[in-house]
Amino acid sequence: MRLDNFIKRPVLSTVISILTVILGLIGLVSLPIEQYPDVAPPTVSVSAYYTGANAQTVLNSVIVPLEEQINGVEGMTYMTSTASNEGSGRITVFFKQGMNADMCQVNVQNRVSQAQALLPAEVTRAGVTVQKRQTSTVLLMAIKGDPERYDEKFLQNYADINIIPAIKRVNGVGDCEVMGAKTYSMRIWLDPIKMKNYGLMPSDISGVLAQQNIEAAPGKFGEQSDNQYEYTIRYKGRLQTPTEFENMIISSDDNGNTIRVKDVARVELGGLYYSVTSKVNGQPAVMMMVTQTAGSNATQIVSDIKKVIDDQRELLPPGVEIQYMQDVTEFLYASMNDLIHTLFEAFILVFIVVYIFLQDFRSTLIPLIAVPVSLVGTFFFLYVFGFSLNLLTLSALVLAIAIVVDDAIVVVEAVHAKLDLGYKSARTASIDAMSEISGAIISITLVMSAVFIPVSFIGGTSGTFYKEFGITMAISIVISAINALTLSPALCAVLLKPKNEDGSERKMSMLDRFHAAFNGAYGKVQDKYTKSVRKIVEKPVIAIIAVVIGVAALVFTAMNTKTGLVPDEDTGTVFCTVSTAPGTSLTETNKVMDQVDSMLATNPAIENRLRITGYNFISGQGTNQGTFVIKLKSFEERDKEEGFMKYFDVHSMGSKMVLAMIYKQTAAIKGAQILAFQPPMVQGFSATNGLTFSMLDRTGGDVNNFFKITQNFLAELNKRPEIGTAMTSYNSQYPQYMIDVNVAKCKQSGIDPSTVLTAMQGYYGGLYASNFNSFGKLYRVMIQADPKMREDLKSMNNVYVRTANGMAPINEFVTMTKVYGPQEIARFNLFTSIDVNATSADGYSSGDAIRAIEEVASTTLPTGFGYEFSGLTRSEQESSSSTMIIFALCLTFVYLILSAQYESYLVPLSVILSIPFGIAGAFIFTDLFGKQNDIYMQIALIMLIGLLAKNAILIVQFALERRRTGMALSWASVLGAQARLRPILMTSLAMIIGLMPLLIPIGVGYNGNMTLGAAAIGGMLIGMICQLLIVPALFYIFQYLQEKVKPLEFDDDNATVDTELLQYTRPVENKKNDNNDEKK
Repeated sequence: MRLDNFIKRPVLSTVISILTVILGLIGLVSLPIEQYPDVAPPTVSVSAYYTGANAQTVLNSVIVPLEEQINGVEGMTYMTSTASNEGSGRITVFFKQGMNADMCQVNVQNRVSQAQALLPAEVTRAGVTVQKRQTSTVLLMAIKGDPERYDEKFLQNYADINIIPAIKRVNGVGDCEVMGAKTYSMRIWLDPIKMKNYGLMPSDISGVLAQQNIEAAPGKFGEQSDNQYEYTIRYKGRLQTPTEFENMIISSDDNGNTIRVKDVARVELGGLYYSVTSKVNGQPAVMMMVTQTAGSNATQIVSDIKKVIDDQRELLPPGVEIQYMQDVTEFLYASMNDLIHTLFEAFILVFIVVYIFLQDFRSTLIPLIAVPVSLVGTFFFLYVFGFSLNLLTLSALVLAIAIVVDDAIVVVEAVHAKLDLGYKSARTASIDAMSEISGAIISITLVMSAVFIPVSFIGGTSGTFYKEFGITMAISIVISAINALTLSPALCAVLLKPKNEDGSERKMSMLDRFHAAFNGAYGKVQDKYTKSVRKIVEKPVIAIIAVVIGVAALVFTAMNTKTGLVPDEDTGTVFCTVSTAPGTSLTETNKVMDQVDSMLATNPAIENRLRITGYNFISGQGTNQGTFVIKLKSFEERDKEEGFMKYFDVHSMGSKMVLAMIYKQTAAIKGAQILAFQPPMVQGFSATNGLTFSMLDRTGGDVNNFFKITQNFLAELNKRPEIGTAMTSYNSQYPQYMIDVNVAKCKQSGIDPSTVLTAMQGYYGGLYASNFNSFGKLYRVMIQADPKMREDLKSMNNVYVRTANGMAPINEFVTMTKVYGPQEIARFNLFTSIDVNATSADGYSSGDAIRAIEEVASTTLPTGFGYEFSGLTRSEQESSSSTMIIFALCLTFVYLILSAQYESYLVPLSVILSIPFGIAGAFIFTDLFGKQNDIYMQIALIMLIGLLAKNAILIVQFALERRRTGMALSWASVLGAQARLRPILMTSLAMIIGLMPLLIPIGVGYNGNMTLGAAAIGGMLIGMICQLLIVPALFYIFQYLQEKVKPLEFDDDNATVDTELLQYTRPVENKKNDNNDEKK
């Protein structure tokens, strides 16, 4: 099918475009929306609970057997684990990017089941849970109540019974967990003195529960008989109320003396754990954390959950309310709205530039129609490829405007040139113009796609980023090329008008005068440009020196630009963690939390404060830990209050200012380590947005020695200018007691050491003894000594064990020694580890900080000790090496396609060697704006390679055509460049001016936008100027060499010389004719 058919059949051309738009709109409606592509690797977490055990016990008896089995599961990259003094153990297994999360979970589950036989009975009874730990928290909510009427226990269980089950039913919700775990539990608080008086031990109470708190299936009367009725026999089943548990009979003798549970214990409906408390703005509250499943749509989940919450709000008891503390869609929607604004601004600015150059509304209308068709059509293909609508794909579309408008401009410009030569029919002009430029359009499209396609083959985290961006760009470029070959020429044939029939000038309006002035100025620029190019072509050494300088500038700027993965943005939520001295009680930690809370309350940018005492996002659980989730005021409110200075990147209400204020205010608090940070920009890697790495002890030695080595390392690291802070919450100085059982004494009394330890666990650690049903759910029955009866070491005087000779004080069999140890023990790939959090200093990037860590480690760490990056830092470290490969690949692809097209390995070098100027320009501008070489900048660079190659191709293509007609090589170079000056200026300026709004430091997510804008504008500006001057000379050099290798063959019989060359064939005669016309 010939291309001029589309010009002759305009209806067919418009139908193709209308179909593209309709498909695009269908795709747009169906696309899932998220902040970034799903880049976090699949992770599976295995958690177990060993009530009453310390960290070392959990490590030895739970973590080690599980890790031994899990290690080496298919597709795993690394594994971390923690064991705490609260009795909890958790192993997190990280898998390769792209693995199926469900299969990962099944594989880990199979490995865990192999280890079950090696675990303590207590642990297997409570269950080992294996779940896909989802990539991101999509919503943090708090349910708070009037402190006079409700406590945390009521709020948590209200949420457990009414709200959480409804949320878990929402499609795409991975989990909804409550921080605090005050789930209902039947608490049997033992009194050791009364137990001793009755000769009882905790295991006796467990036995009573096993005998009397049971479900039974007694059967039926009359089954399989001729009776008229059949009766089912019911047993009352498990006990339900505290009174029923109190009245359980422990023993009864012939005289009717009965001992009941209430004689030796207090029974209440209490909470399962008491180690965490939480408040919102000073009122009792419970935090709910919702995570999503892999591949689900965050915005859809949040809107569905909000509908569920709105329904639940109508049923809430009086004085109870639900507040959102962190909602990822707030930042997402706000930043997307800003990007869509930018899209429209870019759209309008591009067309103003195009109109100034084309000076005709009809001509401007053609690119105006082409751009929406290409952009909207892209959405359909994004949907087909399974991508999402995220900040990267939207950024790609902003950049695509500049590229897409190019193709339409090239067509319109070519048709205009024909009409200027005196064509009387726009249709003929379109057909002739298309026969010349269709080759260039196809070659440009191939080259542009060649730039973006190899990008999508990179693996890992950064690969996912590039893939979505690259394919989005490639699709919009291909659609744009189809448009340029079908719709644009058809519209040119219909809309464009030739010059007045009689060749007379039309009357001058105001607009015409502006156009005439513009054309006059442009004519002068063109003349000066032609002279400059002529001089450079005559002295090609200038071009060679320029290329050397360009490559040197590129290498220098690339080496000195800061690196990172994604820029930090203000997401509207800030976290603050508090760690008090080791061993501090929950009550004392709460006092410090009160101080911090009162300081936060004075900050004008903060709307709500949720505090959790007993849990730390970084250090985990512990009575000396605390966390604040700080919700800032809405973006609009803060934007209004910031005033005029925000245009100069001074954000007085921004999250960075809030963090600085927290550090400044809390500096006066003694004895507490306070860390304030933003949530991570890419979800699913770690809780913080700084650098995360683990120190490793491969020697298996003493933890105190390991801790000292880590402290020395951190001290050295903090001296480096690249590091803002480097700290660990690990501490091996938590006060502990070591229990030692005198086995000989036990044997003399006829008991086993395990009897003594079980008694200790029953009174101090707590025993999970049975279950009961209530509110339609299953809860645990826990046995433990009353809190007042186990406050300190003296309380052991009241604890007795039963021996062959009666009750004996437990102190006869045990000795207690005061020791110090860690609150939590962590491991990384089976080695003991200490987790470190670091941030890069102002003016330095995460890439600089990674290098500093590597350098300090090589000089300070002794043999047997090392470190491993984890989370996003690990991905960043892996991706830094792939960036250079990408650009090498892109250039190679461009080079090979051009070589094939020009049938020469030399001529394409004139295109390739002109690209470094633009890339160096991108680095220079990124540095000027204080931004870093992150994913946004690299995206701009990939696009620049395509655009700069395109500009160079246009010059080379036109110069080659002139050379093939027999024109002298130097003139072919100069006139080829002159002919393309206008479209190159037009498309480059359209892009530069169109992207200007990205450089304004306001709006949500402005850091990423500024990086994108600075790199694209800087690269295009410097690249365009250098290319226009250098490419003709490079073409001259390489075409000259090519002709030495294989001389050009001129076909004398071919009389159809390009009509556009007529104006250059006999310039002197033409000039005389023009003068004669004017005299007439």
